[in-house]
Amino acid sequence: MPDRAAEVVVITGANAGIGRAADAAAERAEQELGPIAIWVNNAMVALKRMRARDRGTILQVGSALAYRSIPLQSPYCGAKHAIKGFTQALHTEREHDRSKVHLVIVDMPGVNTPQFEWCKTTLHRHPRPTAACYRPEVAGRAIYWAAHSRRAEICLGYPTLGAVLAEKFMPHLLDRYRARTGIAGQQTDEAIPADRPDKLWKPVPRPFAAHASFDRGAWTVSPEFWAAKHRGWRWGAAALGVRLPGLSKRRKG
Repeated sequence: MPDRAAEVVVITGANAGIGRAADAAAERAEQELGPIAIWVNNAMVALKRMRARDRGTILQVGSALAYRSIPLQSPYCGAKHAIKGFTQALHTEREHDRSKVHLVIVDMPGVNTPQFEWCKTTLHRHPRPTAACYRPEVAGRAIYWAAHSRRAEICLGYPTLGAVLAEKFMPHLLDRYRARTGIAGQQTDEAIPADRPDKLWKPVPRPFAAHASFDRGAWTVSPEFWAAKHRGWRWGAAALGVRLPGLSKRRKG
C-alpha cells in the first residue's frame, strides 16, 4: 500500500469524452507531484501509466443499476452496465498478465447529489432518487476505503445489495414491481419550470454543492458497508453460531 502522506490521487468524471483532458491532467500531476497512486474512473488513461510501474490502484464508480436497470434511466443504466463489463474484462487481463495494479469497483445506491437538480429531463415533475438514498459523505467514505483496500468490488447500501440479489433470484417479479412503482417513484409532486437549465451541453450557472434537496430522510451511514469492512467479525460470529449448539449438546451429554 502506498504511503498515504505522499500519495497522489486523481479523480475524473466517468465520461469517455474527457480522455484527452484527463491524460493531460495526469501528465501535469505526475510532473508536479510524482507518480499517481490512486486513479478514480477512466481506467485506460491510468492503466498505461500504472502498467509500466506495475503498481497503483484504479477505482471505478459503478452502480446498482449495473445489475438491475430501471425505467426512465435507460442511457444511464446502459453506461453502468458497460462500466461493469469493462471492469470485469480488465480484471481477467490483469490476472493473465500477473499485474500488481489493483482494480476495484464500488457499486453505488442512489446518492443525494445535484444530478437531480441539473439533469436533462423530459419529465413534467421534478426527478428524485429511487428508493432510499444516501448522503454524499457515505459514498465518499466508501470510495476512500475501497481505494485503500484490496477488494475487487464493494456494494454500498442495502438497495444495491437488494438489487443484486433480486435480479439473480426473482427477476420477473422485479420487472412487475419496477413497472408498478419505478416511474412515479422517481418523481416528486413539484412541477418542473419551463426554463429549468440543465448541464447536458454547458454548465449550469448556479452555486451547486455536493448535496441536493433530498437530505431529509437520506441515510448518513451504511450498515452493509460496515459489514463489508468487517468480514472477519461476520465469519467469527457465523462460526460461533455453528459451534454453540454442539457445545450445548456436549454439556448436556
